[in-house]
Amino acid sequence: MTGSVNQQRESLGARLREIRFTSGLSGAALARLNEWHPSKVSKIEYGKILPSLDDIAAYCRDCDAPDQLADLTATRRNIDTAYLEWQKVLGTGTKRRQRTFIKSESEARILRGYEPVVIPGLLQTADYAAGILQKVIEFQQVPNDLDEGVSARIERQRVLYQRDHLFHFLIAEQALYTTVGDDQTMIGQMDRLLAVQGMPRVTLGIIPATAPFEMTTTAFVMFDTKVVFVEAITAELTITQPREIKVYHRTFDMLARQSVTGDAARTLIRRALAVRAEAAE
Repeated sequence: MTGSVNQQRESLGARLREIRFTSGLSGAALARLNEWHPSKVSKIEYGKILPSLDDIAAYCRDCDAPDQLADLTATRRNIDTAYLEWQKVLGTGTKRRQRTFIKSESEARILRGYEPVVIPGLLQTADYAAGILQKVIEFQQVPNDLDEGVSARIERQRVLYQRDHLFHFLIAEQALYTTVGDDQTMIGQMDRLLAVQGMPRVTLGIIPATAPFEMTTTAFVMFDTKVVFVEAITAELTITQPREIKVYHRTFDMLARQSVTGDAARTLIRRALAVRAEAAE
């Protein structure tokens, strides 16, 4: 869902047109069945107007495609929220963005996340989080609410202690070496990762730098099987289409198979910790 809203609307219209063609129902007949203006079908199918949820239900019912309803409904709901530019998301600073994640994380029973370059927000120390958010504020040129943003990010971490939640984090080995703040900040962050491994509902997997190439991907977080958040350079993408979510689950499973956990992961963390400790002397 990286295109404009207009492109998404046109794509949805094309899918509805395909469903109608497959059923053999003419546009005029569909309009008559639902007492629509004769031009409405054409406008929907060529992306001139956005169909309502009732319109989509009518297509699936009258074109004998009930199996398409859930996916099409998710597509329609996603159009208004799927692509949010960072300037809009962070317009008032970083705190609000952190607060919105509290709700999503508290409602999800199983959270899966992948980070290729940095440590996931739920596992960050306060100093590390400050280093990340400071860079975000500077790069995106948004209001400087660093202290409030860090506090909100740390508040998010309470969810790690909720008994009805499970967490599976995957990070690339590079994330252990990407410098955020200074060497002392990185030492504290490596210690935090070692401590996280002892948490009963948290699985931490590290993908070794020598793991074979499978496919190019970026950071993403999955909340159960309902939604995926993807952080792009200019915007945040919200994925809710079932068929797309399946692809992200398949991607996560592929990355998980490449990762190491337990003692093997601790070895990689301690190796990165030793590098920082030597540099700090």
